[in-house]
Amino acid sequence: MTVPEFQYCKSTYSDPEAECVEIATNIPTTIAIRDSKNPTGPSLHVRPATWTAFRTALLTKRLTTGTAH
Repeated sequence: MTVPEFQYCKSTYSDPEAECVEIATNIPTTIAIRDSKNPTGPSLHVRPATWTAFRTALLTKRLTTGTAH
């Protein structure tokens, strides 16, 4: 069985030469997130519902800064 590879992309808001976060959404059960300056390094994998909740919180400014618990 062949395991599909993640196809990462940068946001259209990013400068093509700048370092940023890249995401891959081509595998339906997983969103992969990585640092563009270290493409062979580790990546974070989350479920699509988790990514949607995080993205919604960012877009609606519901995330706050504070100390970790």
